[in-house]
Amino acid sequence: QGMCSNYLAPPLAAIYRETFKAEPPAGPGAHHVWPGYEAGFIRKDGDGGRFAQLGRFGMVAPWVKDLKKVRSTYNARTETVAEKPSYRNAWSKGQHCVVPAMSFFEPDWRSGISIPTNIALASGQPMGIAGLWDRWTSPDGELIYSFTMLTINATDHQVMKQFHRPEDEKRMVVILPEDQYDNWLEAKPGESMDFMKAYPADAMMATATAENPQLF
Repeated sequence: QGMCSNYLAPPLAAIYRETFKAEPPAGPGAHHVWPGYEAGFIRKDGDGGRFAQLGRFGMVAPWVKDLKKVRSTYNARTETVAEKPSYRNAWSKGQHCVVPAMSFFEPDWRSGISIPTNIALASGQPMGIAGLWDRWTSPDGELIYSFTMLTINATDHQVMKQFHRPEDEKRMVVILPEDQYDNWLEAKPGESMDFMKAYPADAMMATATAENPQLF
C-alpha cells in the first residue's frame, strides 16, 4: 500500500508567492492530484531563488521506456530510496524539491471500514512536502519532469498511525518546517537524511471527509 496517493495542490498562484516564495508554475496543473497527474513542485533557480514548475506526480526514472509502465512511484521510502532504481539517480544527485499541498488524504481503517480522511496543518497553512524530482526524455524527444514524495515510518506518530489497514506498516510523508525549505532545496546528497523527520502530531489535523467517498 502506498502512502499519500492523492492530495490537494494550491489552487491559487498567490499561495505559491506568499507561502512558498516561489513563482507559480506556467500552467495550473491539477488541483486534486493523483499519480500520473501534472502538478507543481518547487526547486531552486540558479540565483538562489525558488520557482515552481509542472511535473508528473510519480517518479519517471531516466531509463524508463514506456510511461504506461510507471506505477506506484509517487512515494519513495527513505529506508530504500538510495537503492531503488526509480529514485536512486535523483537521490544520489540531491535533486530535492518541495511539493506544495493544502492537504492530503488517507484511509482511516480503525472502525473496520475505510473512512476517507483529510490531513492538513492545524494552522490552516499550506504544507511543503519533501520530494525528489527527475527528468525523462520520451522516445520522441519530449522532456518530462516528475516528482515523488519521501516517506518515513509512522508507527509512533499520534496522527499518522491511525491510517491504512491494520496489517499495513504505518507511513507518513515528510512535511518540512517552513523555515527549512531553502535548507532542503540546497542540501547536498549526503545531508538528505538529516531532513527525514516526523512533523509534530499536535501541529496536524485529521478530519473525516465526505468530499470524495470513492477516494480509495
